[in-house]
Amino acid sequence: MKLTGNTIFITGGGSGIGRGLAEALHKRGNKVIIAGRRRSHLNAVVAANPGMEAIELDITDPASIDRAAAKLIADHPELNVLINNAGVMQPDNVGGKIDDAVLTSTITTNVLGPIRMTSALIEHLKGKKNAVVAYTSSVLAFVPMAVTGIYSSTKAAIHSYVLSQRFMLRNTGVRVLEIAPPWVRTELMNSQEAEQAMPLDQFIAETMTVLGTDADEILVDGAKQFRANVGPDEHALVNGFNEHALALFAPA
Repeated sequence: MKLTGNTIFITGGGSGIGRGLAEALHKRGNKVIIAGRRRSHLNAVVAANPGMEAIELDITDPASIDRAAAKLIADHPELNVLINNAGVMQPDNVGGKIDDAVLTSTITTNVLGPIRMTSALIEHLKGKKNAVVAYTSSVLAFVPMAVTGIYSSTKAAIHSYVLSQRFMLRNTGVRVLEIAPPWVRTELMNSQEAEQAMPLDQFIAETMTVLGTDADEILVDGAKQFRANVGPDEHALVNGFNEHALALFAPA
């Protein structure tokens, strides 16, 4: 991906990985517009980064997505990069009765949201040079964490969707990228202070390095063992990983 001279829209840009990517790309001279539901978070990011812009977006609401897309195209006709980053992650119990609110919220936010957002902008992006659609998935797309099984399954779904969309857009000027983070110190699962999680600034720095290459999958070193695990012998790592995760996240 070309790292300068773009107009970039980032969902979930008010905190965590979304904010980190927004600020890193802003510093490289790109025009960056962030979106999210929490206006106070958006205002704080914009105040800290003069020239950045923000719009409110409820990624679970198709009407909100359509309004945001129309505004982006009208106000920023040069828009050429979409980074689908908004997401939610909650613990669940896939070994018992599922909380339907958690199920619905997670799938709507993590799967329907980015698919709808891309759908609303894709015809516009097809007409732009150096166009990119990127999705933030997770290493949990490849090695699911059982204590947050719904979230893991949504990221697996996004990985599958990326593969299909990349193929269908192969003869256009639009590149489709997948950013698959490992455990990073963000608000997800209250991981800001987790010692075993990757520091956010380190993750952003390594991600930007890979993002500037021709790679379709944006993987930092800590994510590669998870990505490489998929296959007929994947169960040993999955089970060992989940034994460790249970000790960290399972309720007492």
